[in-house]
Amino acid sequence: MTGMSSASQKVRHLELGLSDEQAINMYTQMVKARKFDERILLLQRAGKVNFHVSGIGQEVAQVAAAFALDRDNDYFLPYYRDYGFVLSVGMTLRELMLSVFAKAEDPNSGGRQMPGHFGHKKLRIVTGSSPVTTQVPHAVGIALAAKMKKKPIVSFVTFGEGSSNQGDFHEGCNFAGVHKLPVILMCENNQYAISVPIHKQLAGRVADRAIGYGFPGLQVDGNDALEMYRVVKEARDRAVAGEGPTLIEAMMYRLSPHSTSDNDLAYRTKEEVEEHRAKDGIPKFKQYLIDCGIWNEELDAELLAKVRKELDEATEYADNAPFPAPETTLLHVYANDSAQRGNR
Repeated sequence: MTGMSSASQKVRHLELGLSDEQAINMYTQMVKARKFDERILLLQRAGKVNFHVSGIGQEVAQVAAAFALDRDNDYFLPYYRDYGFVLSVGMTLRELMLSVFAKAEDPNSGGRQMPGHFGHKKLRIVTGSSPVTTQVPHAVGIALAAKMKKKPIVSFVTFGEGSSNQGDFHEGCNFAGVHKLPVILMCENNQYAISVPIHKQLAGRVADRAIGYGFPGLQVDGNDALEMYRVVKEARDRAVAGEGPTLIEAMMYRLSPHSTSDNDLAYRTKEEVEEHRAKDGIPKFKQYLIDCGIWNEELDAELLAKVRKELDEATEYADNAPFPAPETTLLHVYANDSAQRGNR
């Protein structure tokens, strides 16, 4: 929003086709994702859950992208930090908690997968796996199917800048470019591939790699919710019009450690983290809503109380929910397996 007049800032979401209610809902999902993340970090330190991969600092781009898509029809292939994204396309805090606690009711994998490995058939969230960027060729394949069936939908896939160096990314981009497929590829550039800083990963911009594959690549401020919304919405419009893929590089910063197994201060300083915390897009979007006259501190306090209550209920439910039966480890391993096979 730099360089815009106060008046134009106040109607920016309306100009982009977002109602006041939708803009507030975007902020709500950002807050939910942030508070969920913070809660899980506490639960892990308390020994209640085993592991967590955090997405703190990346929620704004995720939520904005989700709101720019057709959340009733498009297909989604998120990567393991995308709590803001999956909440925005329909997952609940209870479902995420069931996953973290590895309980039988977990809709992602029935408690079989690590947290952050999303998969929800009803919501068209395609199951992810631990090897990074394998979801890119899958997204391209779904886009090919959509084109062959002449369906006006897109597939949307996310990944980190470190994994954009993997072969899967380049093969997926090449195929998508050749066949002009309706896929949006969003790199969440959080500046670190675990402990490797960006200057040791990349000599150029991720977005510029799209040029070699024959489609647009854009670098965007991932802390600017409305600019992220605009860019993803335009990419979707291009895709359904038959104009092919778009690569979006959302610039952001991972404020938390890579995971609960990571000591991030071994490779970066507190000062660096605090410098980027000051650029956090969530309080910026909150202030934008206040400046528009559609939000205030009283409403914010009510939202935080509501989210905390929802988190408390989700935590209690997931903590007390049953674990998967031991024999279910044999299910989904062999072709044509069944409950009977699993009970042997």
